[in-house]
Amino acid sequence: LIFPDLVEGLVLMNIDPNGKGWIDWAAAKLSGLTSTLPDTVLSHLFSQEELMNNTELVQSYRQQIGSVVNQFNLQLFLNMYNSRRDLDINRPGTVPNAKTLRCPVMLVVGDNAPAEEGVVECNSKLDPTNTTFLKMADSGGLPQVTQPGKLTEAFKYFLQGMGYSDSVSLSLSVSVCAHAVPSASMTRLARSRTASLTSASSVEGTRPRACTHSESTEAMGQINHTMEVSC
Repeated sequence: LIFPDLVEGLVLMNIDPNGKGWIDWAAAKLSGLTSTLPDTVLSHLFSQEELMNNTELVQSYRQQIGSVVNQFNLQLFLNMYNSRRDLDINRPGTVPNAKTLRCPVMLVVGDNAPAEEGVVECNSKLDPTNTTFLKMADSGGLPQVTQPGKLTEAFKYFLQGMGYSDSVSLSLSVSVCAHAVPSASMTRLARSRTASLTSASSVEGTRPRACTHSESTEAMGQINHTMEVSC
């Protein structure tokens, strides 16, 4: 938000654009009286179903948080998280001089994750033309841990949509712009560069592209880049 020209793309996981209100502050204080610090942290990381099932992953995180992490530093980190400020972003066109993220953004959240509501609200505040909303099924609160393969695949396609050619061999057509639907039943974001290829060729000529500006415009037309995906 402060230096938009220095950021070309963002992948945000379990983001909450809102600061803590008085009700949230009171709930956090009450939770601190009835729950231990590790349990409070775990409630932010895992869904209630995962905590109830007490999976091996939850047990591992509980042991790490309780015995490895410095508890004083962890409390300071939690206090800082609970004192976070609102990002104060709005979808362009909804308010005058709306502040928002200008670069391509991929929002990632697990199904029934504690942060699901916050991520959905963040999606409603971003520009739909350059935002991808990825909701991963059967991944809980930490999709990067429970579903790393699917998340990596989505990240690769996100980079391709930004115009970068993936050096890793993928089982999909190179013509992302030709309405190709990948095998993972995921609609991919195909985004052309906004800058003129003629003026940028001297600077970015060595960077491989998934498609040219004219090809993406003619082949795709108007595309809604905001989507909810179940992997």
